Amino acid sequence: MHRHLPGRPRRTVPFLRAAAASGLACAAALTAVLPAAAAPGAPAPAGTTTVSALAPGVGARWAVAVAAPVPRAATVLFEEGFENAPGAPRLLTSYTGAPPLSETYTADPAWLTACNGWLVSAADPATAPSGSGCGTSWPSQQAMASALAEWAGGDPAANHAVTAYTAGNPGAGKTQLETVQPVPVAATDRFLTFSVDAAAVNCFAAHPLLEFSLLDGERAVPAFTDPIDTCADADEVTANGTYVGTYAGDDAVLFSGPSAGVRMVNAQASGTGNDGAIDNLRILDATPQLSTAFAPDPVGVGDPTTLTFTVTNTTEKAAKRGWSFTEQLPPGLVADPGSATTDCPSGTVTVDPGGHGLTSGGDLAAGQESCTITIRVTSARSGTYTLCAAATTARRGIDPPGCTSVTFVALLMDAHAQAVTAAPAPPLAPSDVTCTEDPATDDARLGNTHVGSSTGSFSSATTHAAGTAGAGSARTATSTATVNGLHLLGGLVSAGTATATATATAPTALGTVTVTGATTLTGARVGNTTLAAHPAPNTVITLPQLGSVTLNEQRAYGDGRGLVVNALHVRLSDGTDIVVGGTRASLTRTPGPCPSP
Repeated sequence: MHRHLPGRPRRTVPFLRAAAASGLACAAALTAVLPAAAAPGAPAPAGTTTVSALAPGVGARWAVAVAAPVPRAATVLFEEGFENAPGAPRLLTSYTGAPPLSETYTADPAWLTACNGWLVSAADPATAPSGSGCGTSWPSQQAMASALAEWAGGDPAANHAVTAYTAGNPGAGKTQLETVQPVPVAATDRFLTFSVDAAAVNCFAAHPLLEFSLLDGERAVPAFTDPIDTCADADEVTANGTYVGTYAGDDAVLFSGPSAGVRMVNAQASGTGNDGAIDNLRILDATPQLSTAFAPDPVGVGDPTTLTFTVTNTTEKAAKRGWSFTEQLPPGLVADPGSATTDCPSGTVTVDPGGHGLTSGGDLAAGQESCTITIRVTSARSGTYTLCAAATTARRGIDPPGCTSVTFVALLMDAHAQAVTAAPAPPLAPSDVTCTEDPATDDARLGNTHVGSSTGSFSSATTHAAGTAGAGSARTATSTATVNGLHLLGGLVSAGTATATATATAPTALGTVTVTGATTLTGARVGNTTLAAHPAPNTVITLPQLGSVTLNEQRAYGDGRGLVVNALHVRLSDGTDIVVGGTRASLTRTPGPCPSP
C-alpha cells in the first residue's frame, strides 16, 4: 500500500486498499534487516511496572483530553527532478543530478532497452532518438512529462521525466531505477520514506506496478505494502488520458545507517501496456514528533494531573514501527505506576521504581495521525515543574518535545489563639501556626493567672492552633481558645467557661475556602444579664456609661479566606480593651503571603 501525499493543490482520493498478506511480509522484511527494537513483550527490569496498550478510549477517570498537535510535513532529505539534463534526451544511466551530490542512477537491462529508461521533455525533438526502440510512441512519452509538470505546477514545455513505454515483456521484479551515490543521513534512528510523482497511459492494458525500497547500505528495505498502481489510483486523469498522482510510502523505515538510497522495482511482467513515467523523486525524513502536556494546570499539591505524551505522525501518515523514548521527571514530580495507559499500537509503558521516569515505545499505523501515552503525576510540594527536550533521552525514531510546565499549588495554613489579650500587655497562652505549607500544631496552657494588675483573673486556660492535611491538597486551619473561671472588672464580666473556635477549610488547593466560627459559654454573665450558651455572632450588650461587650465576635478577612472569632470582647470608654478567647484561622494559596486581620 502507498499513500497519496497531502498538501498538494489537487483533489483528494481514497487511500489504496491494503493487502494483509503483503503487510505481514513487509513486517517480516523489516525485522530481518533492521536492528532489533525492544520487543513489546520483553520482561521489564526488576522493580518496574509495565502496562500494555489499551484500546482507544480506555483509560482511568482522571484522564484529561489534550489536543494533539497538527501533523507537520516530512523533511526532504533528497529530491531529484531530473532537470540537470540540458541538450538531447538521454538514458537514465547517462544522467547526472545537480551538485553537490551529483546523483547517478542504474537499472536492470530490461528497463534500459525497448523504449525504457529515457529522460524525456516536450522540448525535445518530436522524433525518437535513433536506436531507442520508441518509434511512434515518443510523443506519448513527451505528453507524460508535460502532464507531470502540470500536476506539480511546473513548466509543461521544459519538464523532464523518466519514461518507460515497454516494447517487450520486461519480466517481473526487476529494478527500473536505483540511486548509485549514497544520500547522507545526518542522524541515525530516523524514519525515512519516499514520495514520487507518477504517470501512466494505456491503462486499458497491463498497469505499471511500482515498488519502492530504501537502501541501507546493501540492504533494501520495503517502504510500501502494495505497489503504486497509478492506473487504478490516479489523483487526476488528463484530457489526453494520462493518469497522474503523487504517492508516498505507507511503511516508513527506521533507519540506522549513515546514508540512504532508493530502489524502484516494477512488479509488472507484461509489456502489453505497462507504460508510465516518474518525476520529483524524494527521500523524506518522516520521523514523528513527540509532544508533552499537563492537564489540569494548575493543580493542588497531592492532587493528580495527567501528563500526556503525544506521538504525532508526519503528513504522509506512513506506518512508523518501533519508536521509543525515555522520560526523566524533574525532582519532586512523581508518577503513579498503576495509572499509565497508551492507545499506541503495540504500545508499552514502563515506569521506573519510585516513579521518577518512564520508558515507552510502540507504533503508528499507516494512516494514523497520532497516538498518546498518559500517566498520572503529582507532587508533595508547591512549585512549577518544567519538562523540556533534555528530559527525553534514549530516543529512537522520534523527535524531542518542546517545553511544557505544570504548577502545583499548596494552601498556606495560618492559625492563632490567645486565652486573654489586654493591650498593651502581650497575649496570654498564645498558640501559633504561622503561614505554613506543612501540617503543624501548637498548644499552650496556663493555670491561675491575673490579667493585668487589677483587670481580673482566670483559673485556667488552654489554646490550640493547627494546620492539618486531608486527602490530596485538602487543608484545614483551626484555632481554639478556652478560658475557665473568668472574673473581670470586679465581676462585671464573668464566665465558668468561655470557648471560641475559628476554622478555615478547603477540599482542594484550588477549591473554595469555607470559614466557620463558634463561641460556647457556660455560667456567663455581664452585669445582671445571664448570657446564652451559644450567642449569635456579633451580639452586643451595652454597658450604660461604661462601654459594651460583644459576644461571639466574628469578622472575615483575607477576601473571605480567614475568620476572626472572639468569645468576649470588652470595650470601655476609658480605653480598656480586653479579648477573651481570641482565635483566627486562614488558608492562602501559594506563594502567599498570608493575610493579617
